[in-house]
Amino acid sequence: MKLIIGLGNPGLKYTSTRHNVGWKVLDLLNQELGFSFKNNLRTESEIAKNREVILARPQTFMNNSGRSVAKLLKYYDLTPADLIVIHDDLDLPLGAIRHRSTGSSGGHNGVQSIIDHLSTRDFSRIKIGIGRPQSGDPASYVLKPFPKTDLAELQPTLKKAVDLLLKEL
Repeated sequence: MKLIIGLGNPGLKYTSTRHNVGWKVLDLLNQELGFSFKNNLRTESEIAKNREVILARPQTFMNNSGRSVAKLLKYYDLTPADLIVIHDDLDLPLGAIRHRSTGSSGGHNGVQSIIDHLSTRDFSRIKIGIGRPQSGDPASYVLKPFPKTDLAELQPTLKKAVDLLLKEL
């Protein structure tokens, strides 16, 4: 069984932000698979699943994602080898995609939280490039909505991420 986590922040005000790109990929994958998300209080997540795959959107805020991921692994008796995390990446240009099976957090607080809670860096991740701001605070940049032109440019990347995930199932 695979556990696919889309990182993001809960709440309507974050829905269209750069930080929620992991949720955007999960929503597209969910459409392909025909699941429906349900809230699971024990794991602090919204979950959609069948016998082969679990899609999860942590309902903790980004910086506490690891708490939810650890609960999900324990609840479903899975290991980090069963985990795929989808998240935004400031250091990749807008629309770039990178698949890694291990590595550091790269400064991403949600990924660092997962590393801290699991005590390992060895889990698969799909990074979606959101670009770095020319100036200003990166923390406020990731919490701003995508401009329509950027969102349009990002759509093929989101689809490519879904295709990658479908190949792993």
